[in-house]
Amino acid sequence: MLIAGVLAALFASIAYGVSSVLQAHGARSSHDAALARGETGLATETGAPTLRSTVLAMLTLYFIIGTALDVLGFVGGAVSARLAPLFLSQTIISANLVITAILGIFVLGIRLHTRDWVAIGVVLAALCALGLSAKENPRETESMLFHWVLLAATVALVVVSVALVRLLGSRAAIAAGLAAGALFGAVAISVRVLDGLDPFSVSSLLSDPALYALALSGGAGFYLHTVALQLGSVNGATAALVVGETVVPGVIGVIFLGDETVQGLAWLAVVGFIAAVVGAVTVAWSGAVEATAQAEAVETSPA
Repeated sequence: MLIAGVLAALFASIAYGVSSVLQAHGARSSHDAALARGETGLATETGAPTLRSTVLAMLTLYFIIGTALDVLGFVGGAVSARLAPLFLSQTIISANLVITAILGIFVLGIRLHTRDWVAIGVVLAALCALGLSAKENPRETESMLFHWVLLAATVALVVVSVALVRLLGSRAAIAAGLAAGALFGAVAISVRVLDGLDPFSVSSLLSDPALYALALSGGAGFYLHTVALQLGSVNGATAALVVGETVVPGVIGVIFLGDETVQGLAWLAVVGFIAAVVGAVTVAWSGAVEATAQAEAVETSPA
């Protein structure tokens, strides 16, 4: 089951990475084509995209394929969260930035620097270390109290995050990115503990607070991620997102959900986890990640 979870996480990581590049390429090609046709009114006075510009980007074949890959990536991530320790599955998924950076060379014409290549190597080595040290999920049954606490914590995180973004205004990119990452981490935690999936039961699903935590954290995470990208500090927001979506579920999984390491290899898991997060944060500052994140902000923010 552990191997299946790792494979699902790898699939999700690849799907998300390819999706980001395809959507960025779709947005860029759509904008260039519109300019070539002599169209105007593609941006507002502040530089934000107009509704027409956003629709044109979303109708490109590249964007449509990218959206389909996002859906498949979510499914892969959900399967992985059920089958593998969260400190492993979420870290693998966050490595989609590596896929984005490498594909950005060929699709977006982005040049990676030595620092970027070193960071990519660190991430790959760290993932290998995590894979070697992770232990099969014990599939322990957590109490229903945990499900209710998860929902309450999600609601509190959303309220505090939105209030903080409004308070900080244009300086909220890092805070919004970190909050979005934590909420995406809550998505993984919710999927992990969700009742009614095996065996499938609609009544169990609908009566589980984790289902509503999943819906709330997913929607609010997407909103805050979009806000973070719109506030200017694209690289910083993406780096903060990586930290939130890996550290939060990783720690929760170990403390409350029984995620474990192979006996004697806890040190390797800790070193690998820290190295993977640091490496992914470094990759987040590459030009390819910046380009794709900016395109994502364009696609999701019509004026």
